[in-house]
Amino acid sequence: MKSSDFLISTVKEAPNDAKIISHQLMIRAGLIAKLASGLYSYLPIGLKIIQKVEKIIREEMNKSMALELLMPVAQPAELWQESKRWDEYGPELLRFKDRHDRDFCMGPTHEEVITNIAKQYIRSYKQLPINFYQIQTKFRDEIRPRFGVMRSREFIMKDAYSFHMDEESLGETYQVMHRTYCNIFDRLGFDYRPVLADSGAIGGDSSHEFHVLAESGEDAICFSDSSDYAANIDRAETLPQGAPEEPKEDLTIVETPNVKTISDVCNLLNVKPENSIKTLVVMGDDDNLVALVLRGDHELNEVKASKIEGIKQPLQMAEEEEVIKKLGCNFGSIGVVNIDISILVDYAAACLSDFVCGANENDKHFTGVNWQRDVQKMTPCDLRNIVSGDPSPDGQGLIEIKRGIEVGHIFQLGTKYSDSMNANVIGEDGRAVNMNMGCYGIGVTRIIAACIEQNHDERGIIFPRTIAPFELVIVPINYNKSSRVKELADQLYVDCQQQNIDVLLDDRKERPGIMFADSELLGIPHRLVISDTHADNGKIEYKSRALPDKAEIDFKDAVSFILDKLV
Repeated sequence: MKSSDFLISTVKEAPNDAKIISHQLMIRAGLIAKLASGLYSYLPIGLKIIQKVEKIIREEMNKSMALELLMPVAQPAELWQESKRWDEYGPELLRFKDRHDRDFCMGPTHEEVITNIAKQYIRSYKQLPINFYQIQTKFRDEIRPRFGVMRSREFIMKDAYSFHMDEESLGETYQVMHRTYCNIFDRLGFDYRPVLADSGAIGGDSSHEFHVLAESGEDAICFSDSSDYAANIDRAETLPQGAPEEPKEDLTIVETPNVKTISDVCNLLNVKPENSIKTLVVMGDDDNLVALVLRGDHELNEVKASKIEGIKQPLQMAEEEEVIKKLGCNFGSIGVVNIDISILVDYAAACLSDFVCGANENDKHFTGVNWQRDVQKMTPCDLRNIVSGDPSPDGQGLIEIKRGIEVGHIFQLGTKYSDSMNANVIGEDGRAVNMNMGCYGIGVTRIIAACIEQNHDERGIIFPRTIAPFELVIVPINYNKSSRVKELADQLYVDCQQQNIDVLLDDRKERPGIMFADSELLGIPHRLVISDTHADNGKIEYKSRALPDKAEIDFKDAVSFILDKLV
């Protein structure tokens, strides 16, 4: 491709709403153009990168024997009502009516559609297992789209769905897809981790997320420093920490006027946050109140809490009026002594002794509180976010935490959708059996943003060769003025094309500095520079985008030199 035949639309400055580096660089490099909040057009160079990502995904999915199909973006409400997700999914599901006043939605995912297809066309156990995939546009009506294509409303996704006679078969395909995803991310050149995850709105019993490690990542990823254990912070379990010590202090009530936060209480009473507790009150199944108790320096894990039996789903914090009516105090003074509601205590808080808590009277707290002596009944459980230094849930080593960007997610759905939508096959014994399902997603457009977050410097993007818009750029100095430079550049360009090198010849009438800056901004891995001086000595200048040094090589060896670099 020649620059004169292509659209290179680089800009010096990113818009003010571009807060993270991938958003800034995708705008500056001319990969995307904003249309509206959370909606972006992919310009030719951005689309070229998407197509390379899709090619890798297709090749690996096809190797796994998955079958590609294509399903509609618009989906009828009846399917979502049948699966019971029409109301459950929430406001991210964009609903609309057609001209006949029938309800539809823009698909954020395609479990309902593919289950309907399987219901129609898969009749016998002999057709199983089978795995379908598509690369398709999705739409989720995000309440606050941000970070460019990282959290946009419309995006491209590869989603796959497998169908099985039993859980054993599902588990086998799940492992195949796990390996397939690792192959994909290996070919993309990512530093990534597969981690245990929560299934969320998709449902199911088992899932893994695939995270690209980056400081800008929205998710906290937990690793053991001594084993292969890795999990999303929502999923990482904490372990019981033993029994509390014998009491050394008497239970004492103290005045704490206008003090409500843990930090203020600890400062006033000169105690450490880890020797205090905080009590959160949530709604139970039958609208009773439930106290969730954590150590003062820990944070509630809402995903864990919402899964505890007896807690209303989704998790719902109690209104202060209800707390005052039941417990007789405001939020800042709630404690665990003499309260007549269920008390669930995080493992770390359950091993405290002589701690500080609210006294269930406004502007008063207890010191010297001990569980066995002062609290009638409580239930220890896992309620909090794991933190660095905690024991690893697998019993090997300690936890470290890094930031990650989720680019893939795989689920074992079980019979969640086949049960509700009556998708069954005739088994070997002649009886109808609802099929087990797996679900496997990759964010195609998000991959590009994640790649940039992990691979950039002050000059721009550093794309890996596999998805770079071009593998090589030829920069001829004075191309439009020097016949020798033009002749050499044109010949090199043709030679590279004949060797199937994805090459860009920058034949624009621009200063060398602008051409160099654009090639670095675009993240093209390799650059060759031709000038009259090079024409005189038979040399050509080579520069790797990822390395600082330049080198002069013989012009006649340039193509073979680049081919060696592309291996």
